[in-house]
Amino acid sequence: MNQSATYDRIIHNGCVVTLNPEFDIVEDGVVCIQDGLIARIEKKAPDFSSAGEWIDADGGLILPGLVNTHGHLPMSIFRGLADDLPLAEWLNDHIFPAENRFINSDSVKTGAWLSCLEMLLSGTTTCCDGYFLEDSVAEAVLDTGIRAVLAQGVIDFSAPGVSEPAQNLEIATTYVSKWQNASDRIIPSIFCHSPYTCSKETLVRAKEAAAKAGVCFQIHVAETKNEAARIQNEHGLSPVKYLDSLGVLDEQTLVSHAVWVDDGDIDILSSRGVGISHNPESNMKLASGVAPVPKFINAGIPVGLGTDGCASNNNLDLFTEMDTAAKLHKVVSQDPTVMDARTVLRMVTIEGARALGLDDRIGSIEPGKWADLIVIDLRQPHLTPMYHPASHLVYAVRGSDVRDVFVQGVPLVRNRQVIGLDAEEIMRQAAALGRKIWQAD
Repeated sequence: MNQSATYDRIIHNGCVVTLNPEFDIVEDGVVCIQDGLIARIEKKAPDFSSAGEWIDADGGLILPGLVNTHGHLPMSIFRGLADDLPLAEWLNDHIFPAENRFINSDSVKTGAWLSCLEMLLSGTTTCCDGYFLEDSVAEAVLDTGIRAVLAQGVIDFSAPGVSEPAQNLEIATTYVSKWQNASDRIIPSIFCHSPYTCSKETLVRAKEAAAKAGVCFQIHVAETKNEAARIQNEHGLSPVKYLDSLGVLDEQTLVSHAVWVDDGDIDILSSRGVGISHNPESNMKLASGVAPVPKFINAGIPVGLGTDGCASNNNLDLFTEMDTAAKLHKVVSQDPTVMDARTVLRMVTIEGARALGLDDRIGSIEPGKWADLIVIDLRQPHLTPMYHPASHLVYAVRGSDVRDVFVQGVPLVRNRQVIGLDAEEIMRQAAALGRKIWQAD
């Protein structure tokens, strides 16, 4: 190393899992951070550069922060409220009524803080959200230090913060304009709920607004068999083909779920450059089905992992999501080689970043990228011994094994303690709100 160089922070004495194109793993590696960026990565050298802070990984794993490509942050306040129900009943009879009664600017902030707290402590450094009152969500998320793609929800009936559906796009575009250059950690977006809750006109206008602003357009697509049948009956097309006929599918579109799709749909998604968020635990819990993720990957589609919201998953731990994704597709295909550890690990890092259009800035440990990094503590019985880091990360590591978290070089979690947030107060507020919701249900 060049002794004359000075860095803000140096993380050393760890195994660096870079997730670069070669999937390089640097034993006893050193990661140097300067001005929020990764300045260099190399094997430990006898002569160290100077740094404002040295961080000893103590033999742990150093890897890019995880990327959660789909969620609804405020819905953590509904965790466990209505379990073991079909999606339509869960949504129409429980979630929508609870949202109408309890979702406001204060409650979405509480839910967003709680979700960010959970994600940071389990190693997520970038999340993608779609919800209502997103201006308040963005204010809360900004407090936490996490990186986030945050989308204002659009739907063709009254929703929190949108009492008059005719105003949904005006509210969304105003939100995007406010946050587009407010912070390099907050990236605004527009989120149409689904092709069955948004009209043709709403879908087209929302996509046009997103394209004009140069932001991501998000939408739930083909999540359930009933949805696919409904769109087929109403429009004579599958959900994917219907959206393609409207011109809303392109490289700045992120579709979530994509369970009920056929080979023709996959060809369209691939040719249009669309990103996909795979949400296996939510899909399993709601019995929505199993998305053909290996086919997506073989078609070159960028596929990230998402937890969905806590109301339909119950946790935001991407490590358990990885384990589930890998095993689910093995058993469905009856092929143990499908969705190998490296493939799944890429889904929560560089491929998740690619699905969000952020792979030039995050998702791997490479010079010039933002220093969004996590350190895993390997000094655990369930992590001993370690033969292959990727295997460990997918099949053995838990969110609670995350020791340190950095976003843009700034420490947000150190020694499993969150920095800059009052965790106890956030949980107290969420618990108090939960009691009100439970008493009213």
